[in-house]
Amino acid sequence: MIDTYATARSMLANLKAKKVSARELLAAHIAQNDRIAKKINAVTETDIPRAEKDADAIDAARARGEPLGPLAGLPLTIKDGFDVENMPAWSGNPALKDRPKNVPDATVVADTRKAGAVIWAKTNVPFMLSDIQSYNAIHGTTNNPYDVTKVPGGSSGGAAAALATGVTPLEIGSDIGGSLRHPANFCGISSLKPTWGALSGRGHVPPVAYYECDLGVYGPMARNVDDLKLLWSILNHSAEQPRRDIKGSRVAIWNEEATWPLARDVKAGTERAGEALAKAGVHVEHAKPDIDGAYLMDFYLTILTSIIGAGLPSALLDAWEAQRPQDRKLAAQGDRGAGYRLAATASARDVYAANVKQQAYKDKLADFFMRYDAIVMPISMVTAFPHNQEVAFNDRVLDLDGKQVPYSGILNWISPATALHAPALAVPAGQAAAGLPVGVQVVGPWHGEDRLFDFAAAIEDGLGGFKRPPL
Repeated sequence: MIDTYATARSMLANLKAKKVSARELLAAHIAQNDRIAKKINAVTETDIPRAEKDADAIDAARARGEPLGPLAGLPLTIKDGFDVENMPAWSGNPALKDRPKNVPDATVVADTRKAGAVIWAKTNVPFMLSDIQSYNAIHGTTNNPYDVTKVPGGSSGGAAAALATGVTPLEIGSDIGGSLRHPANFCGISSLKPTWGALSGRGHVPPVAYYECDLGVYGPMARNVDDLKLLWSILNHSAEQPRRDIKGSRVAIWNEEATWPLARDVKAGTERAGEALAKAGVHVEHAKPDIDGAYLMDFYLTILTSIIGAGLPSALLDAWEAQRPQDRKLAAQGDRGAGYRLAATASARDVYAANVKQQAYKDKLADFFMRYDAIVMPISMVTAFPHNQEVAFNDRVLDLDGKQVPYSGILNWISPATALHAPALAVPAGQAAAGLPVGVQVVGPWHGEDRLFDFAAAIEDGLGGFKRPPL
C-alpha cells in the first residue's frame, strides 16, 4: 500500500526507481482524500481527468528514458487563491464562480507543472482569503485534522489540512496577514513566507486585476523542512543549498511584547525551539529589535487597509461589503495593538506616512540582524481555536488562558515579518497540553531564506517535527 504520508523526496525517489507509477501515486492521494473528505473537507474542485492524462504522459516518458523535471509524477493540490488551468480561483467568493475556465496557471503553479507535478485539485480558503479560518458559502468549512471542532487556520487552511492528512505532499500558499504561517501553526506543518517580492503573484486572486501589492507574498508548504526546501528551490528558480552547520550562530527569542497577548502553551513552544537550537550549538538569548509592537501595528494596518479592495472591480467590492458589512476598517481600537477593525480604504496621505514609518522600522530590523542571525517568534497568540463564524470579524473574541481577547489580535505576532518584508519560516515546535500543534516562526534578514532552513531543520530535529493527526 502506498503511504501518502511519506516525504515528497521519498515519493520522487520511488517514482524515479519505477517502484510506483505516477498514475498509481495519483490514485493513492485521491483515495486518501476520499477517506477523510467528509471529516476534514480540505479539497474543493478537482480535475482528475487532466491529472490522469498528465500522470500517464509522465509514466510513458519515464519508460522511454526521457529526462524529466524534479517533481515529475508528484501529485499536488493547489490553494484556491491561485488560478489553475481549467480551475480558476474562486477564492471562496460566489461572485467569482462564473470566471472562464480557460485561465492560465498562476506563475508559481506553472513552475510546479513545468517541474513535472501532477495537479489534480484545489484546496479550501475563506471568502477572498480574508480570515484566519477557512470557510465560505461555496465549499463550506474545513476542519482541523487534530480536532475537527477547531479551525485549520486561514487563508491557506485547506492547503495545510490537506498536507496534514496525507492528501498532498506539497502545497503553495499566500500570506499578507499570516495566511501561510497560521495554518502551518494550527496543522503542525511547515511553510515559508519569503522575502516580499521574491516570487510573482501573477494569477493570484485577489486581486483580480494583477499587480504586485505591498506586503503580499507567495510561498511553499510541506510536512517537513527538507521537502519545503525542495519546493522553494523550484519556485525560486535556484539551486538547493546544502544544509550548513549552525554552531556559533546567534538567535534571539522574541516572545514578549507589551500589547501582544500570548498563551502559555504558545510561549512554551518558543522556549522549546530555543532549547533545540541551543543543543545544536546556537547562542540563544531573549532579545528583540528596537520595535514597539503597537506602533508597528498602526502602520502595518494602514498599509493593509490600502490593499484590501484595491484592484477589485466594483461588483466584487459590492460582494465584499455584502459579505462582511461590519468588517470594514483595520484600525487601532481600545488598547493600541490589542484589537483592530477591518476596512477597504486608507487615504493616500495615511499610506505615505505609514510607508515612512515602515522604512524606519526596516532599518531598525536591519541593525538587529547585524548582531543576530535570526529571530524565533510565536505565530498565533493561541493554538487552533473553535470554529467561530456566527459573529462578525470585528466582534469575535478568543479564549487565551481563560481571558477573552480580541480576535483580530491574532495579527500581532505575524506582523513584523509581513510589515517589514522579512522572510519567516514556520516549523512545528511540539504540542500543547490538549494535543494541538504549536509552531514557531524563524525570521531572518531579507533574502536570507536559505539560512532559515538550517535553523528550522535543527528545531525539527530536536523536537520531532510533523506528527500525524489521530484520524
